[in-house]
Amino acid sequence: MELSELTVAGFAQVLASDAPAPGGGSAAALTGAMGAALTGMVANLTLGRKQYADCAEFAEAARDRAEQFRMRFLQLMEEDTRAYRQVSAVFTMPKQTPEEKAERSRAMQEALKAAVLPPMELMELGRMALRLNRQLMEQGYNTNAVSDLGVAFLNLSAAVRGAWLNVLINLGSIKDQTFVEQYRRRGEEILEEALPLAEEGYRRVLELVEG
Repeated sequence: MELSELTVAGFAQVLASDAPAPGGGSAAALTGAMGAALTGMVANLTLGRKQYADCAEFAEAARDRAEQFRMRFLQLMEEDTRAYRQVSAVFTMPKQTPEEKAERSRAMQEALKAAVLPPMELMELGRMALRLNRQLMEQGYNTNAVSDLGVAFLNLSAAVRGAWLNVLINLGSIKDQTFVEQYRRRGEEILEEALPLAEEGYRRVLELVEG
């Protein structure tokens, strides 16, 4: 069964078990999915309200885009878990002879590189979702749902930060320094934009809630 098909309680139970996967990477992806779902919720609550007719066109586009993000986040939750299981599988490979040790090392390096890809895409997806949130705030939305939009910012921020931790822990064991530097630079570039977007969005929501 796919992780996304579990109940909330079921997923939490699997996450709390001694199984190494799903772990933090899949949890970060699920957090991103919840953030995108909240963005979609705010857009849906904006549509069909006369007082928000002027921003209905963008709200509809935002709803559709948020749904695309939500579905991709859930796919990445599965992909992250599969990638970690590939890493775990390498530990079962034989290592008695020099040839076996060399093959095991090669397989580990390939598996670690593959494990970087889902959280890196998760970071990029989180950045795009945060951009959408900012646009929704600027274009107009149902202000009765402002706190929901704030929680969307928080969830997306947590998703990006959590994904970065998973990128880093895998990069730390990769010997290909060109690969390491490439993905470290890419992640840092995403953080440079995404974290201020999240912080500014949350701050604006907080100001509106506090009045």
